[in-house]
Amino acid sequence: MRYTIYLFTVILMTTACQGIGQSRITYVPDTAMLANAFETYREQSITNRRFKHADIEPLILGRRGSAVFDVTQLGISVLKKPIYQLQYGTGPKRVMLWSQMHGNEPTATMALMDLFNFLEATGDGLDSIRNLLKTQTSLYFIPMLNPDGADVYTRRNAMDVDLNRDARSGATVEGRILIDVAKTVQPSYAFNLHDMNIYYNVPGTPNPVTIALLAPAYNAERDINDVRGSAMQIAVSMNRILQGYVPGGVAKYDDTYSPRAFGDNFQSWGASTVLIESGGYKGDPEKQFIRKLNFIIILNALVEIAQNSFAQYDINEYETIPFSDSKLSDVLLRHVGASRDSIGYKIDLSINRDEQTDGHDYYVRSRITDVGDLAENYGYTELDAEGYHFLPGKIYPTVFNSIDDVSLEQAMGFLRQGYCAIQLADMPDERHHGLPLVVFNQQAPSPASPNLGRAANFFLARNGVPAYAVVNGYLIDLSATPVEVFKNYVQ
Repeated sequence: MRYTIYLFTVILMTTACQGIGQSRITYVPDTAMLANAFETYREQSITNRRFKHADIEPLILGRRGSAVFDVTQLGISVLKKPIYQLQYGTGPKRVMLWSQMHGNEPTATMALMDLFNFLEATGDGLDSIRNLLKTQTSLYFIPMLNPDGADVYTRRNAMDVDLNRDARSGATVEGRILIDVAKTVQPSYAFNLHDMNIYYNVPGTPNPVTIALLAPAYNAERDINDVRGSAMQIAVSMNRILQGYVPGGVAKYDDTYSPRAFGDNFQSWGASTVLIESGGYKGDPEKQFIRKLNFIIILNALVEIAQNSFAQYDINEYETIPFSDSKLSDVLLRHVGASRDSIGYKIDLSINRDEQTDGHDYYVRSRITDVGDLAENYGYTELDAEGYHFLPGKIYPTVFNSIDDVSLEQAMGFLRQGYCAIQLADMPDERHHGLPLVVFNQQAPSPASPNLGRAANFFLARNGVPAYAVVNGYLIDLSATPVEVFKNYVQ
């Protein structure tokens, strides 16, 4: 890697140079060691992003009474779930980190569980890092501020309030907890950890914004003082690391000042605050790769703070990070032939797959999000459909007893004949059945059309013969084998 990445070799070289009067250290990057640390200390009990408060509570309470962490219950949520803080280190530089103030933004929470495993380990050759953090920093982690929202995978708390718009009034119990901790700790540094829409792209490119960074404004003029300037320098160090993993996949989040937001207020309260927004990465729907990136950049930033090495970065480099754009979709089809009232035309179609939470279950509902000239837009999956025509799908005439009566090979055969939906006498309890078909019991799906907001279930045909199917927003090449389809299709 060409990018300057500071962590393990920084500490080792600093230790080696103590006492010889050397005032300047030459840092050597070691990205392999960063990645290996994540793989070694990854919390194995969490493998997807829809975990709940009950999944992480044992991981927190298991650290009570340890010599490494001081575990405190800060209070309870609206629905009486405990909200915890873990403290590590006794050093003079106080750092606060909080995650999942929005219940459906869990990526950093996973990374914090991994980081806790790393911090309590010993004897692996990396104790110099832990000792540095332990003696130079006091770290205050709140891994899940909104447990009620996390349990139903929704942004807001049980009062239907956005906690990140409660810094000024403190009307929610969870917001008040964060305010009170900030007053008690009086941190010099803070990390506001979030997830964002996966449809942000780096301007002018098809690259999704995998990580967005921000040193939030502390006033409406977006002035830069020493506090915000330090946050910008920390963000620069993070961006340099990230460019080695996701080149061209980093942007800045919107820096419009919000007097209600916690990041903006922490900045005004004197804590150099960095917002980390975990976005999208192709082939990583559960954000496990982005979890790894969070672990790496957070751990590295804490080391930079501990030894003040972030001060070497130029604020102007922060300004060169572009602001994110929003021109990305799950599927983009270009030059699709269509007709209406005997009028033929060509259009581009963008399609998104929206996750809908239903109690403790969830499902995907697709929709056409834009129609027309989308030359400046991009898709995680793209197809130039020149020569292909929009073709509505048909319902297979036979009613099947259950989903088990239809194999993947049969489903592919139905698609090739232009059938995209089947009727079942007995609907499965499990929504995620894995067949590339629309499944229904009584109410048949609405006929497809290339119109805004319509469900994305149709075919692309050449000379009336289906060549591609779009089923629930997934593009399926009908020349592919069933195994290939199953690997890429998630219902």
